[in-house]
Amino acid sequence: MLHLPHGYIAGEPGSPPTIPTPHTTAAMDMHTHTDAHDLRHHGDAEVRDEKLIDLAVNVRTNTPPEWLRERIAASLTGLAAYPDGRSARAAVAERHDLPSNRVLLTAGAAEAFVLLARALPVRRPVVVHPQFTEPEAALRDAGHEVGRVLLREEDGFRLDPASVPQDADLVVIGNPTNPTSVLHPAATIAALARPGRTLVVDEAFMDAVPGERESLAGRTDVPGLVVLRSLTKTWGLAGLRIGYVLAEPETIVALERTQPLWPVSTPALVAAEACMSRVALAEAEHAAHRIGVERAHLLAGLAEFDEVRTVAGSEGPFVLLRIDGADAVRERLRSLGFAARRGDTFPGLDRNWLRIAVRDRVTTNRFLQALDQALLMGG
Repeated sequence: MLHLPHGYIAGEPGSPPTIPTPHTTAAMDMHTHTDAHDLRHHGDAEVRDEKLIDLAVNVRTNTPPEWLRERIAASLTGLAAYPDGRSARAAVAERHDLPSNRVLLTAGAAEAFVLLARALPVRRPVVVHPQFTEPEAALRDAGHEVGRVLLREEDGFRLDPASVPQDADLVVIGNPTNPTSVLHPAATIAALARPGRTLVVDEAFMDAVPGERESLAGRTDVPGLVVLRSLTKTWGLAGLRIGYVLAEPETIVALERTQPLWPVSTPALVAAEACMSRVALAEAEHAAHRIGVERAHLLAGLAEFDEVRTVAGSEGPFVLLRIDGADAVRERLRSLGFAARRGDTFPGLDRNWLRIAVRDRVTTNRFLQALDQALLMGG
């Protein structure tokens, strides 16, 4: 008999079949539905071409700040020269107390997922869901059959390392995880590491957590660790595309060989270096604390609705909520001027889930009023 860890489902056609047991039946039921998940759907599609209050995209509002816009604008005078990433790379390395050969700058974290999928000799990749879907999409595009570990609502979407197959040679997990907003303990994630395995931790939203507690960035004692960071969310640079990889030097070399020449533009490099300064880090920390206050206000408001259930212990700049018929509620919210992120494109979730970005108190109060109206409209 084939024994699979609890919560694990096999990859797409060509992978071994899942044998029904009391522990795998629920996962199999979900597998039939997950085949239809649109892994390329992202929050920006919810607001594109329409004037809606944006609760679908997790980029911090009122960004980039003026000082960062000025630094980026000043870089435009040097566009005639090819980009030189040495200074930005050194700044990132210093910020995480690492040597520069453990840093790779990328055109956002999304490029890093593509590089990992194409550069590493992966046999059995596994993605822990629900989470950002781009890692699995990149692996599939590179020709890999991808296994899924589905974390469950009844467990608070929290990771049990035993649910990951022992022979997985690449494991991808987000922390804090998009869309659940769960912050996994660093020790729990580090427990996934083992010789011969690449452990990819997407920390795109870690700088929205006060003190970046539970971060693995800067750790050199975890074998096969790859940490991805994005500067687009906290600093409002989604249109500039800038992020970076922290990993063992051999992994950095393999990823760099897969990159095209000059993959990161001069303005993006300038932005990366600027965001590593002490002043910038202090500003990000202040923003993280502010997000925590505003998130608490949003959660308190959502708790007033009997129809709404939220994921406990949210730590990211967004919350995941469950409403029966959330897909219809989302459409009513759109008619009332608010864009929410649909949840049914995330493996492990269905049409009854929505992700809501944390915004300022005034915007949140207006959203809560709209949600009340949307629920009433549905009877």
